[in-house]
Amino acid sequence: MANNFSKLKDLVMSLESDFEKFYDKGNAAAGTRVRKGMQDLKNMAQDIRKEVQDMKNSEAAQ
Repeated sequence: MANNFSKLKDLVMSLESDFEKFYDKGNAAAGTRVRKGMQDLKNMAQDIRKEVQDMKNSEAAQ
């Protein structure tokens, strides 16, 4: 689980410069990278959410 959290933090931090380029400098290509990164973030968050739910359910079944 800690590995997933680390990957999540790394992804967010990797998007920082593209956010700055898009919002501060109007770089359209950076906006495309931000959108892609946010989609990856959404998918990763959904996977972690499912993992947590599965672990919770398996503990309740014991």
